[in-house]
Amino acid sequence: MPRISWEEYFMNIAKQVASRSTCDRKHVGAVIVRDKTILSTGYNGSIRGMPHCDEVGHLMENGHCVATIHAEANAVLQAAKNGVMINNGEIYITASPCWTCFKMLANAGIKKIYYGEFYRDKRSFDVAKKLGIKLIHIKVDQSKL
Repeated sequence: MPRISWEEYFMNIAKQVASRSTCDRKHVGAVIVRDKTILSTGYNGSIRGMPHCDEVGHLMENGHCVATIHAEANAVLQAAKNGVMINNGEIYITASPCWTCFKMLANAGIKKIYYGEFYRDKRSFDVAKKLGIKLIHIKVDQSKL
């Protein structure tokens, strides 16, 4: 059996990370990598120590659950909490980043964003091109998320 590509490998890990998500509206996982080494992971879920959406329900605003922190934000926060530099890294996310998360990833120095499913916001594509950040779509079997 041939080896899978690095991109498939890290996206498969992001899918596994998504299985820890606690917002049952959308399970998203993220893996930050540099030089083929995992630096941090994150999934969407509630603020640490707060009840989870899948336990108490959602806090909805404009069609979004605002009780959760997005997977990519949690991956960046986990790296910061542990003193891990992610500048010039890559991130693998099971869904494309929202505008707010894209801006955070850009300012954190992420140079490549691999994503599975497209999620809502196209603004990041034009800005990514201007900044030299690569946005790369990888097909993900959503039935397994």
